[in-house]
Amino acid sequence: MLELHWYVVHTYSGHEQKVADALKQRLEAFGLKEQITEILVPTQEKIVIDAGKKKTIRERLFPGYVMVRMILTDETWGVVRNTTGVTGFVGAGAKPTPLPAHEVDAILKFTKLEAPKFELKFKVDETVKVIDGPFTDFLGKVDEIDEEKGKVKVLVSVFGRETPIELDFLQVSRL
Repeated sequence: MLELHWYVVHTYSGHEQKVADALKQRLEAFGLKEQITEILVPTQEKIVIDAGKKKTIRERLFPGYVMVRMILTDETWGVVRNTTGVTGFVGAGAKPTPLPAHEVDAILKFTKLEAPKFELKFKVDETVKVIDGPFTDFLGKVDEIDEEKGKVKVLVSVFGRETPIELDFLQVSRL
């Protein structure tokens, strides 16, 4: 009895999801759902600041690669290998090499992690510099910290008056 193993398929960069979708359609067409059981584009949540707004995105962990859990036969190899966007299997020589179980476990665990919470780098009354947004290069004093939201309220001097502004942790740095 042949076993299910995880294999890594090399794709054109940026075509990982297209390959995964095309491969799922081909499984249906060829009736191979028993031999190819999972197709995974490993991604991770990441927090980015774009135009002053915080967004959570899913970033590919291994650009140009898709993981496929399958029983390796000539038929399954051919179906995967001949999928549009696939350039080949990862492995020594002409034979695909299955991923070790501990590596698969580590990758799967990593993809399930939520976006990292912000590290608390500031203290109340500490002087900080604004590094992003309309108040870039202003200096201010930390007034409040909201760890849950990743926000910090900073008092900056605008026209000689202390003005509170709320910023993301990523928008300020320590002096």
